[in-house]
Amino acid sequence: MALFNFQRPKWIPRWLNIPLLIFIAFVVLLLFFGENNYMRINKYRSQINELKSQIKDYEDSAAVYDAKVNELNTDNESLERLVREKYGMKRVNEEVFITDIP
Repeated sequence: MALFNFQRPKWIPRWLNIPLLIFIAFVVLLLFFGENNYMRINKYRSQINELKSQIKDYEDSAAVYDAKVNELNTDNESLERLVREKYGMKRVNEEVFITDIP
């Protein structure tokens, strides 16, 4: 049985044996060279954080637009001001003078 009679070289410490080396090599292989390696996980994590911040920004802007819509639906004065300024509308017996002053 010379196959199982492995002599450890003197430069290898006593606690370091072949199964431990195989286990460490397997862990390193999975962490850095596998399909779901550590670098890819970090890249995906950073993309997720970036997308979460974009979602927060979009939710904030949606809340601002909802507030504007609510204001226009409830307040007739703000609706009239918007229609006059943006679309140039006027009342029936009213004259409007538009000037371009820089």
